[in-house]
Amino acid sequence: VALAAQLSLSLAECPGTGSAQAGRAAACQGCPNQGLCAAGAAGPDPAEAAELRARLRAVRHTVLVLSGKGGVGKSTFSALLAHGLAADETKQVALLDIDICGPSIPKMMGLEGEQVHQSGSGWSPVYVEENLGVMSVGFLLSSPDDAVIWRGPKKNGLIKQFLRDVDWGEVDYLIVDTPPGTSDEHLSIVQYLSATHIDGAVIVTTPQEVSLQDVRKEINFCRKVKLPIIGVVENMSGFVCPKCKNESQIFPPTTGGAEKMCQNMNVSLLGKVPLDPQIGKSCDRGQSFLAEAPESPATLSYRNIIQRIQEYCEQHHLQEEKIM
Repeated sequence: VALAAQLSLSLAECPGTGSAQAGRAAACQGCPNQGLCAAGAAGPDPAEAAELRARLRAVRHTVLVLSGKGGVGKSTFSALLAHGLAADETKQVALLDIDICGPSIPKMMGLEGEQVHQSGSGWSPVYVEENLGVMSVGFLLSSPDDAVIWRGPKKNGLIKQFLRDVDWGEVDYLIVDTPPGTSDEHLSIVQYLSATHIDGAVIVTTPQEVSLQDVRKEINFCRKVKLPIIGVVENMSGFVCPKCKNESQIFPPTTGGAEKMCQNMNVSLLGKVPLDPQIGKSCDRGQSFLAEAPESPATLSYRNIIQRIQEYCEQHHLQEEKIM
């Protein structure tokens, strides 16, 4: 009981890795990372930070796609966000998949079997279109069925390598698809990108409470590490029968869904995306659902959400310029 109480206190009162009290607060006692945080080693060292800034200096906007819960459609959203942004041929878009153990982005983007090539300027992304490049651990596997059985340090090292060694070039939007949870990969990407800048995070959920429970944790994670929250997307939000037009709640919002959660936690609800079987079919074929089903209610919802994300990023960029 005493151990459980101590753990509960540590989780609730953790000052966050970026805080001046990191590693020094009472709640830090007994944490295995206390020494790292107290020494200021939670982020990249100055030399690493300089390397990351040099590599990513031409990235205008960076958006993380998060969810504490698996299976809510986070990678699907990341892929469609990238497709939607790249529909504007004047914009250069990059999609980085840091879901090391479950890299589904190559399949969704129609890039299975592609390999990463190295040049004098670093790794080259794999391109879907001239203005849409992708990087994923999936390109480094000999087979899509290979299991990546790595501990945290090796995963963190690969994430750093993706940021430092990939020749992203001039990029308007860097979209980062993350695994579910709030641990190694998430801390690494936030800490490495802290050397440059992050516009914010889009958090994906489904309407039912079992998903919202984990998403609340993700929101609190963002606040602990001082990661701005662009807003929440409620995925799989009802299903409209294409024949009778009746709407069914496949995942009933028994506690009010994302809308109620956003009100309670003071975050923006970017939109609700209804279920459409065509989304899964398009992803399996490696095609853009937005292009294959332009009149679908889900496509219209996606386009509204993407527009809101763009508006947020532009506003965030203007605020940064004023501060500088």
